[in-house]
Amino acid sequence: MEFVVPLPRLSFPIALCAGLLLAAGCGDGRPKRVPVSGRVTIDGKPLEYGFVQVMPKGNRPASGQLDSQGRFSLTTFDDRDGCVLGKHPVVVIPNKSLNATTMKWFAPKKYGDQSTSGLQLEVTGSRDDVEFKLTWEGSGHAKPFIEKSAAGEGDEPRR
Repeated sequence: MEFVVPLPRLSFPIALCAGLLLAAGCGDGRPKRVPVSGRVTIDGKPLEYGFVQVMPKGNRPASGQLDSQGRFSLTTFDDRDGCVLGKHPVVVIPNKSLNATTMKWFAPKKYGDQSTSGLQLEVTGSRDDVEFKLTWEGSGHAKPFIEKSAAGEGDEPRR
């Protein structure tokens, strides 16, 4: 013998409202974001390694990894969902760790710090034309460089 539990019937207006709320993505608590993409160059050539990070005050940062043409698409929560509206400071993180004590820099360090990058992005709507033009000028370096630190530098002494 089969036992069947009757399901309550939803009225059409209630079902319609529930469907619209789900379709609209309402109630996820996330700020509105718009797609943002662009390019990073250094002295006119694509920056081939690193990532861009946009730092909206009071909101989650948006970031995008650079490809071999210096192109990026920003992500805040979901893949390529963009960035919140407003005018925001930007950093370009142009380095990678080669090992525990060695870092390779593909652009000057100043671009990786919000207080020294000098970069900003104003987002008023969807954009695919963002361009950040970096330069080696004044950095003391003329191309990518390798930086070594002392082993354990900045670490607490072990006891």
